[in-house]
Amino acid sequence: MKKTVLKKYAELIVNKGVAVKRGQEVMVVAELDQPEFVCMVVDAAYKAGASKVVVEWQHQPLTKIHTRGRSLKVLSTVEKWEIEKLERRAEVLPCMIYLVSEDPDGLNGINYKKYAKSAQARMKVIKPIRDRMENKYQWVIAAVPGKAWAKKVFPKERTGKAVELLWEYILKAARADGEDPCTAWDAHNADLAARCAYINSLGLTSVEIKSSNGTDIRIGLIKDAVFMGGAEEAMGSGIVYNPNIPSEECFITPKKGEAEGIVYSSKPFSYNGQVIERFSVRFENGKAVEVKADDDRQTEILKQMIAMDEGAAYLGEVALVPYSSPVRETGLLFFNTLFDENAACHLALGRGFSNCLKDYDKYSHEETKAMGINDSMIHEDFMIGTADTSVVGVTGDGKRVALFKDGEWAF
Repeated sequence: MKKTVLKKYAELIVNKGVAVKRGQEVMVVAELDQPEFVCMVVDAAYKAGASKVVVEWQHQPLTKIHTRGRSLKVLSTVEKWEIEKLERRAEVLPCMIYLVSEDPDGLNGINYKKYAKSAQARMKVIKPIRDRMENKYQWVIAAVPGKAWAKKVFPKERTGKAVELLWEYILKAARADGEDPCTAWDAHNADLAARCAYINSLGLTSVEIKSSNGTDIRIGLIKDAVFMGGAEEAMGSGIVYNPNIPSEECFITPKKGEAEGIVYSSKPFSYNGQVIERFSVRFENGKAVEVKADDDRQTEILKQMIAMDEGAAYLGEVALVPYSSPVRETGLLFFNTLFDENAACHLALGRGFSNCLKDYDKYSHEETKAMGINDSMIHEDFMIGTADTSVVGVTGDGKRVALFKDGEWAF
């Protein structure tokens, strides 16, 4: 891939993704797959005025080795220096850039019960600090190709060719392959904002989603919640940033405890380095009471996921994405949630977004929970949209408004 194209992508991530302002600190979290591109991102951040950029490397094979070699007690312990590091992050609020490239099957074979139990224990310490940071800092998730991920997507290609092809599709889906990606994103954000404004004008109290694959669910909405899409605004600073590159969704956080019905996955779900295919989730009184996958082991992983904490079995997001999304029209199955969720309507189990509430900055964390925002240590998106998905919004006076017909916007 040409360096000039990659530099524009790095600039898009820095200037439109996290929207770095002069004097801000930046943290980049990345796997070991694309160190040259990470350097481009760091350079772009300094050119944008960052005072300090720190890179934090991750590596799936090490995660497997640590899980195997450490006792559950050691694996579950959050060291004093880790807490101090998080506390400083909560104080400084650096811009967070997450560059995903991991192998979709990279944690296959891991002792999943041990891994999940240690994550539960660690999050009890980490989550309160993260809650204090919520909505107050700029962040973005973007992607770069890893060798294993590229071979998963293009199994018949040699590794080098697969990586090059994945670069092309990532840049296309991210609207980063043109002359001026930043201007392209301004136009895209305007379109998403207009669609959200229309839906929000309807005064919806619930949405009903149906597909011929068996999906049939009614989901209640919070009175003072709104649909959002594309750019967001950081609390306090007012800085406008784009948390997901790519992003094709108009989403909302539903009301905890108000979901009835069943949904069927329309694409594989990548969860903690493991791919889960063909599964269903049944809801009663808002809670996922039954999860089923074709594979028994995958069913067990899903059961463990919704048992991570009290909120893990409740919905945190409903997202509307047209079937003609540029991501789906690539014709690829990316085996990566960042992309596949932007190819189809989807739901998320776990944590909801408090910034979906009107005047969210006026409420405490506990107050947002009381209003119906679900709280959890997880937020896991899974795709349910198909070519014939219909979505109907129900207003406070009982009027039914078509939002989606045959997988596309009905307006």
